[in-house]
Amino acid sequence: MFGKVEKIDHGSLMDRVYRRQRHVYDATRKYYLLGRDQMIAGLDIPSGGSVLEIGCGTGRNLIKTMNLFPSAHLYGIDISREMLDTAQKAAERAGIADRLKLAYADAARFDPQALFGRKDFDRIFISYAVSMIPQWQAVMREAVAHLAPGGELHIVDFGDQKRLPRWFRAVLYRWLELFHVTPRNDLFVLASSIAAGTGAKAEARALYRGFAWISVIRCP
Repeated sequence: MFGKVEKIDHGSLMDRVYRRQRHVYDATRKYYLLGRDQMIAGLDIPSGGSVLEIGCGTGRNLIKTMNLFPSAHLYGIDISREMLDTAQKAAERAGIADRLKLAYADAARFDPQALFGRKDFDRIFISYAVSMIPQWQAVMREAVAHLAPGGELHIVDFGDQKRLPRWFRAVLYRWLELFHVTPRNDLFVLASSIAAGTGAKAEARALYRGFAWISVIRCP
């Protein structure tokens, strides 16, 4: 079960947004949250390695991760209690509840030692969450701070859509606003800046003509 911490205002907003949507989230989002499975496949988790998902949502990605990397130790945090409840039930149905630890936390500032009894992770990933988090730059920096030596941060989210028709980008952006989603067109720039400041390496990959981006920061 997930831990308890102080109430977070953004969490209340996310609870309102997803209180009902969480029940159909996976069925509807699979058509446009592109690149998630490519990102997960590229995690290349070492045997017995630890993996944290920031903004774990329904638990779909963590279950997929376990299927691909069965020896991994899984952790997830989210700011929505509604989503955490859904993730917990999904883990129970998948038979991995004993190998997955979930916690309610603000990704911009969290203590993995207090939440999970560990100080860092071999892999951390964020799937279509930086576009929903107001303080997303702080979240990325916080994530890198909790990577083990040789650890990696993987992010997949909406790209800048520049190679797609302008009308498509305009319609998509208006629709995303309804769900408090803002594509971060400077994601790659920030990742490069964080990497340069920590001695890490940043990798950038655009998918589907820029519809989705995958950003990776690899620590030394």
